[in-house]
Amino acid sequence: MISFTVRLQFSVEDRDEINEILCRLAEASRKEPGCLNYIPHRIDGDPEQVMIYEQYKDEAALTAHQESAHFKKYAVGGLYQKMRDRAREELHALI
Repeated sequence: MISFTVRLQFSVEDRDEINEILCRLAEASRKEPGCLNYIPHRIDGDPEQVMIYEQYKDEAALTAHQESAHFKKYAVGGLYQKMRDRAREELHALI
């Protein structure tokens, strides 16, 4: 299983648009056969940041996600165009 978080920073004035994009991206991503979790979050006390928690069955499922039409539309064509910063943290389950 592959688990990670992605933290993205945006301008506060883009908040409503980013929320809409994240909702659409999450809805489509959760329908992928290899996607186990795709949960966008707002960060308390930081209106410019969001964090997405993602889990995929395996590397092939992650690749399929990154190559999907909805990822290209909403992430590459939407979020990536508006973001100021991006950081990915790999997670490794203890049990």
